Amino acid sequence: MKRKIGLIMAVILCLSLIAGCSPAQSGKKGLCDSLSHDGYTLEQVVVLSRHNIRSPLSSKGSALDSLTPHEWFAWTSDPSELSVRGGVLENEMGQYFRKWLEDEELFPANFMPSKEEVRIYANSKQRTIATANYFKSGLLPVSDLDVEYHVEYDTMDPVFSPNLTFVSDNYNEDVTAQVKELFADDIEGLADNYELLSRVIDVKKSEDWKSGNFTGFTTDDFELILEEGKEPATKGSLKTACSVSDALVLQYYETDNRTASFGKNLTEPQWRQISEIKDVYGDVLFTAPLVATNVAHPLLKEIHSELQNKNRKFTFLCGHDSNIGSVLASLSVEDYMLPEAIERATPIGCKIVIGKWKNAAGEEFISVNLVYQTVDQLRGVTVLGDDNPPGIVNLRFEGLTPNADGLYQKADFEKRLKEAIDAYYEMVEEYGLAAAA
Repeated sequence: MKRKIGLIMAVILCLSLIAGCSPAQSGKKGLCDSLSHDGYTLEQVVVLSRHNIRSPLSSKGSALDSLTPHEWFAWTSDPSELSVRGGVLENEMGQYFRKWLEDEELFPANFMPSKEEVRIYANSKQRTIATANYFKSGLLPVSDLDVEYHVEYDTMDPVFSPNLTFVSDNYNEDVTAQVKELFADDIEGLADNYELLSRVIDVKKSEDWKSGNFTGFTTDDFELILEEGKEPATKGSLKTACSVSDALVLQYYETDNRTASFGKNLTEPQWRQISEIKDVYGDVLFTAPLVATNVAHPLLKEIHSELQNKNRKFTFLCGHDSNIGSVLASLSVEDYMLPEAIERATPIGCKIVIGKWKNAAGEEFISVNLVYQTVDQLRGVTVLGDDNPPGIVNLRFEGLTPNADGLYQKADFEKRLKEAIDAYYEMVEEYGLAAAA
């Protein structure tokens, strides 16, 4: 694999030392970045969140059952829905944000905001609506503010749906070439991950293996499918392995290591190997620039609109890992590393936190952080606070230079956001004209 686990952890340690993070500076979890900035006044926050822990997307009797002789975890929710643990964890995160916003004096204690001041908006799936409600109950425990969702329950809201809203023959050809250029080596490098996955689930003892319906995971059967009005999709081993990887990781968050790994007692680096399969899957489908520009467009407009709303103090938008990944790719965020996480880029329940700040001279700045609960916090359901903060990573943008406090000029960030939005229209014009030629 290109991404060798030991090397990654060594680099993380080196970066921490380079940044000068002492235990006192970095807190209990050793994470250097903070949501707060001394000498600045917080004026507004916009959060784009992934839902918290859910049950696997597949129901009983699916390939998850026939690919292993083992019994999966007895989930506390129906397929794809937020689990009980996920709800408790999200409430904890809401309470952490409440204390932060109160400390920054953006919220008074026991805030009861108007609809103009605070907006909580979720995709219309159970796991996103439930996540938003649990977060809201921690954030605003005495408020009766409603969680918005705009389309029929259990359907995908176009704002959050990572559907391709434009395709053409030329566009599809260029996307396929771009995905191959960016991710072919990553897909090819999953051979060791597939071997570990097969051993963990004992695939050779499964019904599908014995019947000949499944003959093993391979790295050379990847096929990309691009259709207008649908999410990017794949055929082949990567898709199947992603489903198993996703279920195992979720199971690891919910129960003890031995049970989660069907008796194998995996090390944390091995859990990262398992997770990397679904991480690569998400990258392949949603983060190539031509795809990200396409699928992130509605959410980028929503974020831009919220940041322009002078009455708004706080916005919470609740969607999926595909939303987080495509938005960050569209904004040209530099590569980052997440200490104490087994998911590489978009951990369960993670949040892009955009803060608008003003200094004593009246100049406006933007902070952008990725906030997530660490593996220990997810598995231990520990109370978040100053002595046990969530993971907080300051995100950097290609071509933009932050000030000494890690903040960007508001005008520079808004220009980047507007460029990402306009890139969609430029893409449609370019490939639309090509298709008409």
